[in-house]
Parts: sequence; structure tokens; C-alpha cells
Amino acid sequence: MNDKQLLRYSRHILLPQVEYSGQEKLTKSHALIVGAGGLGAPVALYLAASGVGKLTICDFDTVDLTNLQRQIIHTTQSVGTNKALSAQQTIYEINPEVNVQTVQQKSTEDEFKILAADADVVIDCSDNFATRYALNRVCFALKKPLVSGAAVRFEGQITVYDFRHEASPCYHCLFPDTGSDQEMRCTENGVFAPLVGMIGTTQAAEALKLLMNIGESLQGRLLLLDALSMEWRTIKFARDPKCAVCA
Repeated sequence: MNDKQLLRYSRHILLPQVEYSGQEKLTKSHALIVGAGGLGAPVALYLAASGVGKLTICDFDTVDLTNLQRQIIHTTQSVGTNKALSAQQTIYEINPEVNVQTVQQKSTEDEFKILAADADVVIDCSDNFATRYALNRVCFALKKPLVSGAAVRFEGQITVYDFRHEASPCYHCLFPDTGSDQEMRCTENGVFAPLVGMIGTTQAAEALKLLMNIGESLQGRLLLLDALSMEWRTIKFARDPKCAVCA
């Protein structure tokens, strides 16, 4: 790191769990963020501000006026712009040293596999089961850590699937794909604005810990947040020996 970077990241470097070596790991790391909406916004902002060297942001959607209530990486001037591109522009205002690559079309599972192969961590900020199941299969096949989050109405959840560890369960263990799941999307159900920030920021924290190999991740634990009562609950879960993906 140069002198400017040492100053920029000095408050991280002061932490005994991080220090110079941990921050240097971040500057050399690559994170794949799938979705630049409510969850992806705080994830991208905090990973960029924290100094993750390369971010690949995937989103085929464009910024809509209704997004601005919660998707804080976008501005009024971004309406009509692709979300990944809008996120890139905001990040460069915050930290121009970060290399931000954008994928502005809908990716197939094979394309996700190519993108994830080059990443050190994958953060699932999508809003649909098809993408979540696809990323789960991709990360399991490549043994990449996957940080998964979801939020709708006043309820959010987050966990980590760290496939670098043999005992890690996967998304399919927790939510088996029966083909009959009903999508719960913000467009139909609404979402409390700060909720996505709380879940997304937690995703960013887990991703940074994984990249620096510090602390204890949420592997095997599902955090559930009820923002109306402001209550966090933890559910422990294990790998399903009959899982169709990871068994």
C-alpha cells in the first residue's frame, strides 16, 4: 500500500484484528456482488470504502424512482441508468482506487461460474429464488464462500455458506428447491427502507471478515431480523446429508 492508502484505511489498520496485513489482503481481494438494489447498495458502498481492490457488480435492471426510497447507492440523476453502472459511478466518487467491473445483462448459471471463479467471495444480493439456487450451485462447485441475504416488508435474514469447509451446509439444505416457492418481492409486498441497509451492511461485514480470515462467520447460523420489534434471532442449522446439491 502507498502512503495515501495507509492514511485512507488507517482506522482499519489500528484494529489489532486487521492491522496492515489484513488491510493488504482486502486491497488484493476480489468480490462478486450479484444485485445492485437494496442489499447490493450498502454491500458495494462498504466494500469499496473498506478498500476491497476489485468489485464485480452484476445487475441487468435500471434505476427506477421507486428504488430511491432504499437503494442508497443511486441518486435521482441515476433514474433510467443501469444499476451496476450507477453503482460504479457512485463508488468512484467514494474510492477511485477500487477497480469496479460491471455486468449489465442477465447472467446465466454458466456465466456466473466464470465470474465467481475469479472472485474470493460472492455476495448474493438478488431478489429471486432462481438466482439464489444458481449461485449456491456455482459456489459449491467452485468451493467459494457465499454470503446470502434477503429482506422484505419488515423481515430480513442473513447467513454464510463457506464451501471452503467440508461441513458447511448450503442454501439448498436450508431452503430445499421444491419448485413451488412463492417469490416475496418488494414490488408486491413493500419493504422498510432501513431494513435492507441493516441486512446489506451485515453482509458486507461478513464478506470483509471472510476476506481477511478474522472472527467467526455466520456459517451454520441463520440470523433473522424483525425490524418492527427490533429483535434478532439466531437459528442453527447443519448440512443435510440428503441434500441434492452438497450431499
